[in-house]
Amino acid sequence: MALVVETLSKRFGDIQALDGITFAAQAGQVFGFLGANGAGKTTTMRIVLDILHPDSGSVTWNDRPAAIAPRRTWGYLPEERGLYPRMKVLDQLVFVGSLYGVPRAEAARRARRWLTRFRIADYAERRAEELSKGNEQKIQFIAAILHDPDVLLMDEPFSGLDPINVALLKDAFIEMRDRGKAIVFSTHQMEMVEELCDAIAIIDKGRVVVGGSIHDVKRQDGRQVVRLGVSGDQDLDWLDSRRDATVMRSGLDYHEVQMRTGVDPESILREALARHEYVTRFEIVEPSIEDIFVEHVGVTMTDERTLAEIGAEPNR
Repeated sequence: MALVVETLSKRFGDIQALDGITFAAQAGQVFGFLGANGAGKTTTMRIVLDILHPDSGSVTWNDRPAAIAPRRTWGYLPEERGLYPRMKVLDQLVFVGSLYGVPRAEAARRARRWLTRFRIADYAERRAEELSKGNEQKIQFIAAILHDPDVLLMDEPFSGLDPINVALLKDAFIEMRDRGKAIVFSTHQMEMVEELCDAIAIIDKGRVVVGGSIHDVKRQDGRQVVRLGVSGDQDLDWLDSRRDATVMRSGLDYHEVQMRTGVDPESILREALARHEYVTRFEIVEPSIEDIFVEHVGVTMTDERTLAEIGAEPNR
């Protein structure tokens, strides 16, 4: 089974929000949907959920139009949080479950199990307005999955969570993936993508600019990165005379050097050995997803997080 989004286009007045978006997220897979603010991620998710209608293109689940799939097929965690502030947590979860056809007693049982798993069992009788932002986020996640959907769509699910709660949520992702669910999420946290995702699509200005499995995306990029550490003052000025390598960033005890496609990385090692007493580190690595994102979109994810916090759009 797969969620297939094919050539989606959507215009809002003079703004072309989506321009032929195409990708597929498989069952039993975690899929990262990445893009700058305003790239079209939320619009795409809303079309998948039949909240918005595309101008053209199609969305299918299990080879059938997504719009006719049973409602309980879908779970959705929007970026905008939407709990009822004065309603008790357990009552709220039971109510949401009932909207998807889960009997109230079963919804209560599932809700208590998830509250315990997320270490907030004693919050069942609290009102939502009494919760911290992180705990509110966990409650809304539970509401999105209480009916055991086949497809889970999430906009920035890790926003506002501390490291402990991030770990709890990641464990839930992995369990759902292993039970055959299709999980699609957007995030500005590239470490989450590297750790969790089986495949990704990066979109820019309403178009997919790169997509596929993590392995294939990194291989398609065609670049090689060398992590090089040398003795002494770590001075690599000699690289400036080479036109086939560029120092991209420096760590505490090494430099990351990007090699031009087709260049033998060991040529860097040989020159380093000739110029320095010791080479303390030599490692050939694939480019990171953030490096690939920057190459195709032209903005770092750190910039994106800052823009998201202030509610601004990136300068295109």
